[in-house]
Amino acid sequence: MSRHQDIWRAIDRLAERHGLTPSGLARKAGLDPTTFNKSKRITRDERARWPSTESIEKILDATGATWGEFVSFMNEGTFKNIPLIGFAQAGAAGFFDDAGYPAGAGWEDIPFPDIGDPHAYALEISGDSMEPVYRDGDVVIVCPQAPLRRGDRVIVKTREGEIMAKILKRKTSNKYELRSLNPEHPDRWLTTEEVEWVARILWATQ
Repeated sequence: MSRHQDIWRAIDRLAERHGLTPSGLARKAGLDPTTFNKSKRITRDERARWPSTESIEKILDATGATWGEFVSFMNEGTFKNIPLIGFAQAGAAGFFDDAGYPAGAGWEDIPFPDIGDPHAYALEISGDSMEPVYRDGDVVIVCPQAPLRRGDRVIVKTREGEIMAKILKRKTSNKYELRSLNPEHPDRWLTTEEVEWVARILWATQ
């Protein structure tokens, strides 16, 4: 069974645990009631559609469930070790190849459900530039192979070595428009020449 099905099964089980339908769970979390409908799980061209990180965070907050409990609902899935990279390391040369995939060795590995991306990794947040969404010590799971969509939370690395977590506001052929998570930090507009890679944040363990 694919990882995609594991995640949706976990959402269904979380709803059942609280005596709710998937629509009821979405409503409880302040989401559109159709967010978790069966019809929303596959695109019109038969591609797997993943629930957003934000929607998962909202249903966990609404039900008081922990990340560990959510993962336990995916127990038919498989786990693998993925590298855990510190935020300072992420900005250093040599930790990623040109495609944004982890390169080299020397980091800690942590177990995480297999999401089908062999290049997935965990990134430990440091500092306050991503508050209140991500705080110092939080870990985000980054999926370099996941397609990017408007509104996704992403990790961006510039060619100068700067690492930042932003919301992808818009991408054109020559520019990235990025919204800051922390209102005290400015939004950014970067040309494609300034950006080394952009990767989607798939999960956050907080």
